[in-house]
Amino acid sequence: MAKREKACKECRRLVQGSECPACKISDLTKNWEGTVIILDPDSEIAESVGIETPGRYAIKTR
Repeated sequence: MAKREKACKECRRLVQGSECPACKISDLTKNWEGTVIILDPDSEIAESVGIETPGRYAIKTR
């Protein structure tokens, strides 16, 4: 986990700024665990974690 990365509480996307580029919200947390990188949103892994767009995501947020 990079110190400056935060996770969006809505979609769990990892971001470095102050707003999620996907959700356009600023409800971000520094308290997250694990990373999953989705390249193919049609994959079984993406479907099992409920992710529909490619990107880097936190597995768990608080």
